[in-house]
Parts: sequence; structure tokens; C-alpha cells
Amino acid sequence: MTFTRRHLMASTAALMVLSGTTAIAQSEVPADANLAADQTFTYRVGDESPSIDPGKVEDVDGSDVVRDLFEGLYNQDADGNLVPGVALDHTVSDDGLTYTFNLREDAMWSNGEPVTAGDFVYAWKRAASPELASPYSWFIELMSIENASAVIAGEMEPDALGVTAIDDTTLEVKLSTPLPYFPQMLTHGTTFPVLQSNVEEFGDAWTQPGNMVSNGAYVLTELVPGERTVRERNEMYWDNENTTIERVVKLVVPDENVALTRYLAGELDRTDVPAGQFPRLSEEYPEQAISVPEACSYYYMFNLRENGPEELKDERVRNALSLAVDRDIIVDAVLAGGQKPAYYFSHWATAGFEEPEIAAASMTQEERNARAVELLEEAGYGSDNPLTIDLVYNTNESHKSVAIAVSQMWKQTLGVETTLSNQEWQTFLDARGSGDFDVARGGWCADYNEASTFLDLMQSGSGYNDSKYVNEEVDQLLADAKTSETPNEQYTQVEQIIAEEMPIIPIYHYAAVDMLSDQIENWPVNNFEQNWYSKDLYKIESE
Repeated sequence: MTFTRRHLMASTAALMVLSGTTAIAQSEVPADANLAADQTFTYRVGDESPSIDPGKVEDVDGSDVVRDLFEGLYNQDADGNLVPGVALDHTVSDDGLTYTFNLREDAMWSNGEPVTAGDFVYAWKRAASPELASPYSWFIELMSIENASAVIAGEMEPDALGVTAIDDTTLEVKLSTPLPYFPQMLTHGTTFPVLQSNVEEFGDAWTQPGNMVSNGAYVLTELVPGERTVRERNEMYWDNENTTIERVVKLVVPDENVALTRYLAGELDRTDVPAGQFPRLSEEYPEQAISVPEACSYYYMFNLRENGPEELKDERVRNALSLAVDRDIIVDAVLAGGQKPAYYFSHWATAGFEEPEIAAASMTQEERNARAVELLEEAGYGSDNPLTIDLVYNTNESHKSVAIAVSQMWKQTLGVETTLSNQEWQTFLDARGSGDFDVARGGWCADYNEASTFLDLMQSGSGYNDSKYVNEEVDQLLADAKTSETPNEQYTQVEQIIAEEMPIIPIYHYAAVDMLSDQIENWPVNNFEQNWYSKDLYKIESE
């Protein structure tokens, strides 16, 4: 269920009932479906996730696992609309500051204990606590939960967080300011419940197979870091009778070309399409090659810390580097999978988003290159004083292809000497977080379908503002947008400021480009966030 801001603000006193209170329709299998005997879904990822702890999960692949193992207040259907999870519905106070959630009584943990409102209270306070030091604690603050900022900063105890269990099936959340898209944020793993006794019994080892108690449609049965993760049906899940996929296997295969070979050999049910290969694969396997808009933006970030490279503190240099990137070549020749050039950060298909007018977008590449040369010369760089840059990206053939193309464009147009460095995923995240880079690859996927999920990264205090970009006007515009009746006005201004000061280089807007077995049914191709739930899939016999 997607609401506009105006609709939500006008409906705060009404009961918000989602689509049904029992089995979720999209998990039902047609009576005439010829189901495969082996209901195992096997898919590939390129890197191991840093964590599958709901309070710490920070990457897309990890979130996919967490959505299977745990269930939050709401889920999404195949079109990205909200449907009941542990919550059946909610009410909102007239001032938009108090949400009261009615929880289902049949939600159970995998050990047979009931899921209660107190489990959400514990999980949210834990995620916000300085003790956990979650890389995603800032998400609790973005949700505008009362006292979140002070709790995260260690200025108030976690018990001060504005979340209360009225009773076992009633959860009350108090916000510091009305946030019309608040319900949409509740499908993110950070908001999922965690069983306190389980965490306290096993400590840091609570997420290991045999230790973890979860409340989702699946339980964790195997985890071999860097190799495989297996989850199997949770017999205690409230909708288990409508779950068809028995076993889900995530394989870590760093080389996407090797993964494609394994897919074509029948070892995988899903894998990414390597850069540049979608046109060929879509002709050879039209029923299996998929490209749909995905709520992610690809960009390069500049290190703007005080101890960062002095030359990159000059916005003329940053703008020159951005203008010299021929985005059309990258999306049409390098990637060739349906991606779109990006001259602003928010994905063009984000719900309610109005595309801003960015000057560079209306220029030809020849005009961009000419202006780039002028700017770099004005900044004092040229053949007698060449600019040198270190560009880091996480190990992936597509990221490597883009990095090579960009470095060649910079060399050809501006004479820039670029050193490319690929790093393993965790090393890469650590380097970005600590500022050990000149320019680094970035990719941001929406946590909810609203433009603030992208632009809040430009807020000076954001946990994922790895550039350490600071602009007080941007901070104020983003704060104003949260309660604005016309937030696109603020979003447009923020996008235009980013385009002028260029703390990041938007390069392209993602498409989900995958090979998906024609045996797998119910894949949510229309879900813009590409949030999928194994419980909603089923596998048919091969024809």
C-alpha cells in the first residue's frame, strides 16, 4: 500500500488496515502448478555479507538473508506494497507522532515462544545503542523515533527510545516529528525483532547455526563464511502451510562469469548477468534474462575529510572529473543491461520523485568534455602538472569494467593518471569508512521507496556519508523535507546543490539484470526495491 504524503497526513486518525490478516495472497501456489519434487532455491552472491544480525545488517545480500530468517512488522508484496507481517494493522494519532501497532497472536519464534511487542522494543533499543555500535544505528534516527539521536550519541540510555510494549500484542512508537513514510521503513532488517534471551545466551555467536532463534519463514542451518549459507523452512512460522520452497542456498561465487557458467550448467537458479552480456543472453534465453528498474544508484565518492587529498577539495576538480565521465558509453557499451545515465543521485523511478533539471544532463558529451578541460585548467592542472588519483572499488568484474572505462575517459580528456585498486568487500567497507581512499566506488540501494532514502546520505551526520560532505543548507533542506507537503521542492534543491558542489559523481541508475531459472515462479519483478521473500516463491518441474 503506497500513500502520498498528503494522503497520510490527512488520514492519521484512521485505522490503517493492510491487505488481509491471515495468509498473504502472493505466497499461494496455483492448484494446477506442476511443482518440482525438489523445492530448493539456489542463488549466487559475489561477496560474503558482513553480518546477518538484524541490528547490524548493512548490505543488500545480507538483507535478503535476514528477510527470510526474521519477519518485521510489515512485508512487501510482489509489487512493493505493504502487507501484514507480525503486525496486522496500525493506527496513527491526529498529530502524526504516535503509531500503535496491533500484532498477530500466532507469530512464533523458531523455539516455540510467542513473538511479542517486547521483542521489537528490545531489538530497536539494541540497534540504537552505542554498545552494539551498529553501522545502521543511524536508520533508527532517520525513522524520527523519539530520543533516537540522543540514544545513539550516548547522551541518553536506550530505555529512553520512544518505543513501548503496551502489552504482548500492542506496540507503541512515538516520533519526534511526523514522518509520513514511516510505515514503509518497517520492512528493513534493522526494525526486525530479536529475542533477548537468545542474544544474551550466546553473545556474539548468537547468529550461528544451531544458536540462532528466528521468527521468519526460515531458520539458519548452515553458514560457511565465504562459501555458502543455507536456510530451511521454519515449522513454527505462522504461515508455514503456505510456504513452498523448502531450502534456500546462497553460494558465494566472486567471479560473475564463473557464476554464469554454473547457472547455465543448472547449478544455480539465479545469478547476476556479467557486464555487457545481457543483449546476447536475452536473445539466447529470453525467458530467463531479466532487466527491470532497481532502486539503486551507482556513484563515485570523493574523500572530503580534512586529511583527504587537497586537490579534491576544489569543486572545480570534482566537477571536471564528473563531466569527463561519458555515462552513455558506460550504460550502453560497458554494462548494456538497461541501466540509465545518472546526473543526479536519487533513482529516477523512485515513487513520487520529480526529476530535477541538471545543467550537465542537457549538454552533449563534447560540451561536457570541453567544460571539464576548462575547469581543470582553472584549478591549476594540466600536462605540466597532471592530476593523479587512486580509485578503489570492491572486487567485481562489473565494477572493474566501469573503473577501467572511467579511468580511460579521465586520461583521454583530462590527462589524469588513475591508479585502480580492487579490495575484498569487508576491506573495502573499512577503507571507505575510515577515509583510506581518494575516490571510491559507491552503490546505494533504497531502504524504502522515497527519495529521502538516497538524499539523506548527503546529510552531514549520515552513517554512510563516507565522503564526509558537510553543507548546512543541505542539512536544513533535508530536515524541512521530512514534514513538507511538497518535499520535491527540497529534494530538487538538494540535487542541484550536489550537482554544483559534486561531493559524489552519480554515474548510473541501476537495473536488476539477472538470469532467473524458468522453474522459479513468483519472482517480484515489479517490486522496485527488488525485495524478495523465499516464502513467496515456488519451483515447477523443468519442461
